[in-house]
Amino acid sequence: YGLQKKNGGTIAVYDLGGGTFDVSVLEISDGVIEVKSTNGDTFLGGEDFDARIISYLADEFKREQGIDLRADKLALQRLKEAAEKAKIELSSSKETEINLPFITADASGPKHLVLKLSRAKLESLVDDLIQRTLEPCRAALKDASVSAAEIEEVILVGGMTRMPKVIEAVKQFFGKEPARNVNPDEVVAIGAAVQGAVLKGDV
Repeated sequence: YGLQKKNGGTIAVYDLGGGTFDVSVLEISDGVIEVKSTNGDTFLGGEDFDARIISYLADEFKREQGIDLRADKLALQRLKEAAEKAKIELSSSKETEINLPFITADASGPKHLVLKLSRAKLESLVDDLIQRTLEPCRAALKDASVSAAEIEEVILVGGMTRMPKVIEAVKQFFGKEPARNVNPDEVVAIGAAVQGAVLKGDV
């Protein structure tokens, strides 16, 4: 997909990264990018998805072992790493096993956390977070005075957009298959255009 190859068109950029969510509507003509609108949620990103997995793991462990891992900094750090890894694995697999030996100990000895997490379970844990990205999409379209049908191309940016459920939600909202295989230089050009417009106060 090359932005420059197209003489013109209206595109949406859906950017769900680690800490924030941004959506922009851009008009491209003769290689010039004009930002029509931008919206987002500065308190929504991959970290929130991780937090849901961490909570789930901690709850399950407490239910089984009666120990709250949230009170243990070291255990919590291991949960965080396991949550990130599981999230990434579940983008390509239907199920993953989380295995954290010696996560904690009590009077009876060491405790291990072993738990299977399915993609379906993960999706149910984060579904409302994915839905939260759609309101800014609606607002961005409204501000740009375009309908979802008038968006010719939807570009996905940010690590969280690898998640099948995110791709599905974007596809449903815009009514077209979004593109991920975008040239990184073009993503940078788009990012620069959006930032420039925000700084100038155009959007």
